[in-house]
Amino acid sequence: MTRLLISVVLLLSLSSCGSVDVGHYADQQPQLNLERFFSKPVKAWGMFQNRSGEVVKRFEVKVASRREGKNLILDERFLYSDGTRQQRVWTLTPEGPGRWSGRAGDVVGVAKGEVAGNALRWLYRLNLPVDGSVYEVSMDDWMYQMDEDTLINRTSMSKFGVEVGQVTLFFRRQPVGATE
Repeated sequence: MTRLLISVVLLLSLSSCGSVDVGHYADQQPQLNLERFFSKPVKAWGMFQNRSGEVVKRFEVKVASRREGKNLILDERFLYSDGTRQQRVWTLTPEGPGRWSGRAGDVVGVAKGEVAGNALRWLYRLNLPVDGSVYEVSMDDWMYQMDEDTLINRTSMSKFGVEVGQVTLFFRRQPVGATE
């Protein structure tokens, strides 16, 4: 029993060693401002890779945003490579300098986000539908603003502390009034 406990403690401490603090990016430019970036329509392209690196799904996302009081609402419309569609509506709430909380229908509890420099880190749990079942996975979601109109997103998905896959997304702000 003692060996098992020591093994679990070592595994947990090793898995936490690789995490970079968002404050590491505080001096990076351009400064990420969520309200400004999402003030125009945004289109994104992404893929999900399983833990072996195989691309399992590709998708496009159209993001429309609006303000409701102090909240920023992001309405995401997904179109997957297999033809399926999904919608996720985020309600993002500022929680003080550089801090955000977020809620969405498939998010378990509240997402916690922190912005520093050009980076945003979101931590949350997501109910993920896969082949007729729903799995609760932990999301370690990083966004990096590259220029005024481009944001790159990389997310590690894990279950019980073991990575099950990654999502990579490229966001591009669209000209106001652009239709597709």
